[in-house]
Amino acid sequence: MKNYENIKSFDELIEVEHGKIGTESRNKYEENSQMFIISEMLKEARKEAKLTQEQLAEKTGTKKSYISKLENGKGNIQLSTLIRIFEIGLNKRIGLTFL
Repeated sequence: MKNYENIKSFDELIEVEHGKIGTESRNKYEENSQMFIISEMLKEARKEAKLTQEQLAEKTGTKKSYISKLENGKGNIQLSTLIRIFEIGLNKRIGLTFL
């Protein structure tokens, strides 16, 4: 059983739960976290644009099922497709930051 008594920050909790930065477990957690964030941003932007998943798919040359998978964090996405969905489909600009 994991010991949570001495945890004083969110970073410490993540380390206990998923390992140190650079470990396979932590890398998988970070990847899933980023996909979740992207999926929520996509869903929010689509709703803000008052588009259905089907309408967004039509505008961007994809399928409704693909948009649904992305919004549910279940699919992988190429950067070019992500840019097309946001910039063409949702009229949003994408910026990337490397930390």
